[in-house]
Amino acid sequence: MAAGNQNMDKNTIKKLQAIVGAGYLVTAKEDLLCYSYDGTGQEYMPSAVAFPGSAAEISEIMEFANQEFLPVIPRGAGTGMTGGSLPVEGGLVLVMSRLNRILEIDAENQVAVLEPGVITGQFQAAVKKLGLFYPPDPASHDFCTMGGNVAECSGGPSAVKYGVTRDYILGLEVILPDGRLMHTGVRTAKGVVGYDLTRLFTGSEGTLGIITKIIVRLLALPTHKKTYLVLTDSLQQAAVLVAEILKSGVLPNTLEYMDQTALHVVNEYLPLELPSSTRALLLIEVDGNEKSTEEQGGKLLSLLADRQAYPGILQVRQAHNEKEVEDLWKARRSISPATFKLKPHKIAEDVVVPKTKIPHLVDFTEKLSRELDIIILTFGHAGDGNIHVNIMLDKDDPEENRKGETAKRRLFEYVLSLSGTLSGEHGIGITKAPFLALELDETSLMLMQKIKKVFDPNNILNPGKIFSIESH
Repeated sequence: MAAGNQNMDKNTIKKLQAIVGAGYLVTAKEDLLCYSYDGTGQEYMPSAVAFPGSAAEISEIMEFANQEFLPVIPRGAGTGMTGGSLPVEGGLVLVMSRLNRILEIDAENQVAVLEPGVITGQFQAAVKKLGLFYPPDPASHDFCTMGGNVAECSGGPSAVKYGVTRDYILGLEVILPDGRLMHTGVRTAKGVVGYDLTRLFTGSEGTLGIITKIIVRLLALPTHKKTYLVLTDSLQQAAVLVAEILKSGVLPNTLEYMDQTALHVVNEYLPLELPSSTRALLLIEVDGNEKSTEEQGGKLLSLLADRQAYPGILQVRQAHNEKEVEDLWKARRSISPATFKLKPHKIAEDVVVPKTKIPHLVDFTEKLSRELDIIILTFGHAGDGNIHVNIMLDKDDPEENRKGETAKRRLFEYVLSLSGTLSGEHGIGITKAPFLALELDETSLMLMQKIKKVFDPNNILNPGKIFSIESH
């Protein structure tokens, strides 16, 4: 475990207790441990953890922290995969779980206002009862928070049709590092008054301000959905099919992909027995009203019926009931944690390439796996080119650890050669920071660092993230 600054003087503790209440500030080591790690598995000990109950309390905390040069790290549910909520320099972790109210759902205007601690899945369920739909659906939606989703600009399986978090955030209430409160954005479909600060904060990983209120755009809930399963005897065939489906005029709301190794680790959850020659699976859904869903489903089945064009297809199956659909999605969402059956550690990357380049990417990862003699599995959001590449290893084995880091760098270099990007929905945090300069030019990096300094001249808000490490 990496240790941050674990010392906080008594006067600082008393001041923070006076702001949030003694019951909402913890400093005992056993309590701090609970907030020292995130989805990366890395650990950094904070000096204290506070649970503010209002924007006013956060404002007061930030004003004090800015005067004292005290690092403050905002935290949602800690599900991030790049270390964005880790207190790498110690300091105060600000847990947003008490700001968990849905303040308003305006069904007529399809707008909602909520606090950052609202669980994403619970928010989706609340608007669904009113015939509304909030599409972004990260795999951790049952426990990740809306504030964390905004900070990381989370995506999910439905992004191929509906987009990502930034496409649904109309406005924000934010506390700046010096304690000032500001509002960004609008409640309307259009608005171009001044710079788009809402987009700037969305995906900023908690480095520019602390989000205390979110204004969200909603859609009408689709009334119908059809779910299909496609099995192939070739990873390449599955990758080719993705591009062909999207070229055909079918616009699925999800088009997910799993390779053979991913299927192996979640086999117990699948609602069917796979043929022994199965090498990849596509999980496809179409949604809309009854007519459009039937049309989209018919187009998809017609395409997949051409076995001369696609000889690698082993089976096409429609989910016939809700239980089958739930089992398929349980398998898909269980891949990431289930991979630890293979090795005790992993390097989890979410790269994005143009959809037509997916076959090149999966071919590269297979060759890389063989060349380095290391387990690499791929799965993810094939419909928008966002592939999750998991490099499995034992970090206690120096040689395996070296191979993993080599695989990561070579993966990034290859992705960029395909006109791709190093992060689709996981952000940069600390794990991708060393590679930032591979993708961004010097001028872009300089301007981003200057923006950070304008908002946070004392570098107290989530320090050590994005720009922290010297680029390779």
